[in-house]
Amino acid sequence: MNTSNQAWKGVLAAALAAAPAVHAATAPAQEASGSGEVRRIDAAAGKITIKQGAISDLQLPAMTLVYHIDPTLLKGIQPGDKVRFTAARQGGQYVVTRISK
Repeated sequence: MNTSNQAWKGVLAAALAAAPAVHAATAPAQEASGSGEVRRIDAAAGKITIKQGAISDLQLPAMTLVYHIDPTLLKGIQPGDKVRFTAARQGGQYVVTRISK
């Protein structure tokens, strides 16, 4: 086998080894709906704490969880409110993408 073929095989092997990592990095965020009660809001930090029921699509049991949230979504939402929301797992964090009373 000549050196040129060996080099191409090495490049191909490296590309195939990296393929799962590339796929994971570009995979769309998994989203699911849930409901619960707002316990705390920190608009300055972009966080909301919700006591929620289980959300099986995100593999979350019933719990109280701090989510990241765009502060513009918090208009009219206060601690004690019963809410329905859509959340996504993005980069290892849970993010509320929609919320309503």
